[in-house]
Amino acid sequence: MFDFRFVPLCVVLSASAFSAIAQEAQVAFGAVKADPTLPVEVTSESLNVNQEDGSAEFLGKVIVVQGEMRLTAERVLVVYNEERSGIERMEATEDVVLTSPPDAAQGDWAEYTIDSGVIVMKGNVLLTQGPSTISSDQMSANLTTGTATMTGNVKTILQQGGN
Repeated sequence: MFDFRFVPLCVVLSASAFSAIAQEAQVAFGAVKADPTLPVEVTSESLNVNQEDGSAEFLGKVIVVQGEMRLTAERVLVVYNEERSGIERMEATEDVVLTSPPDAAQGDWAEYTIDSGVIVMKGNVLLTQGPSTISSDQMSANLTTGTATMTGNVKTILQQGGN
């Protein structure tokens, strides 16, 4: 005979397990694996160069392209390595959109570490993959492996076949 006193406990345990699972999701990102050795092309409305710390600030409708990867934002700060022989990382803010076909992600802030090919996006991250979407607090995408991890308040909307 089934003891119905355990039903509320089962519901609570099930909800707790789902909540923990929903804190992180591993997904594919981009169909073409990126090559971090490719040149980085940046266009913007204006550029401020700081000779002392070896940085460059691109402002206004910034577009960053490297191979198939495209990143747009209102502001991108480029930080060069110690030798100033190459880019160490880029920080993008304001209306950040990352496209690695066929996928696209948007967020409030992103940091792209060139050598590793990793982009971390934070703040209201929304990943679109065809008709499906995943939202979270943060996404870490490895462009060289074509994978991403969504963490913090992960919510997924999976669209089914034609309605």
